[in-house]
Amino acid sequence: MNVEFINPFLSSLMNVLSTMAQTQLKPGKPMMKKSEVAKGDVSGLIGMVGPQTKGSLSISFDEELSLTIMERMLGERPDAINEEVTDMVGEITNMVAGGAKNLLGEKGYEFDMATPVVVSGKGHTITHKCDGPKVLMPFSCDAGAAHIEVCFDKL
Repeated sequence: MNVEFINPFLSSLMNVLSTMAQTQLKPGKPMMKKSEVAKGDVSGLIGMVGPQTKGSLSISFDEELSLTIMERMLGERPDAINEEVTDMVGEITNMVAGGAKNLLGEKGYEFDMATPVVVSGKGHTITHKCDGPKVLMPFSCDAGAAHIEVCFDKL
């Protein structure tokens, strides 16, 4: 998979969390993901379709990180992942995909985005609706870990 296509998603995630939640993510080492089990406790998944390719993006957060982001964005911290937290994760997923869409549009890649779906719970699964490789990028910060998955049919 083309790194030029993946990097806009990574930089968009770091930008959204730094701007909206004063949270600085440190990128880890990218790897290929073989299973469908999510690396976090709550995940947003969004599909993207364009003339050149189709694919999807997911962002998974540890519970602790999702609660901290909620607190930093809205000033209140829930005791556990609830409907407000899942709504926030969906919105973050949408903002990250939108930011990447803008960056990729400058390079000639166009795609439309679906409405994000959010799944939570220990050991939940993420099913990408495309045949390409799944690139997994871990991030860490003071409040826990986040993982981004990007999967596209062809590039």
